[in-house]
Amino acid sequence: MDLGAFSISLAVKDLEASRLFYEKLGFTVAHGQQSQGWLIMKNGDHVIGLFQGMFPTNIMTFNPGWTADAKTLDAYTDVRDLQRQLKARGLALMTEVDEAGSGPGSFMLADPDGNVILVDQHI
Repeated sequence: MDLGAFSISLAVKDLEASRLFYEKLGFTVAHGQQSQGWLIMKNGDHVIGLFQGMFPTNIMTFNPGWTADAKTLDAYTDVRDLQRQLKARGLALMTEVDEAGSGPGSFMLADPDGNVILVDQHI
């Protein structure tokens, strides 16, 4: 099962302070709108998202249809198909994507320790 590109989405208290901190670690802003409270930062193949006021906790994020460089793949497993596969494997979802829809969509689940996983398709 290919879940797509992986990143960690960090719930930050001060976006500017976090951006400056991660820039000192060698990350650069790749996407986002600081005025909207979010930035995507990269350091080589490593991707982190900084989100102020959007999530209560840190989240592992997978993006079906994207490479680590946020480029669209020609072939990928749609978020709805991934949701059906995970539900068929007995996993309980926190949120679900409308399986009748198409295009962008997302769902969330938590691992046994309460770590939240977001599967978020942008295409």
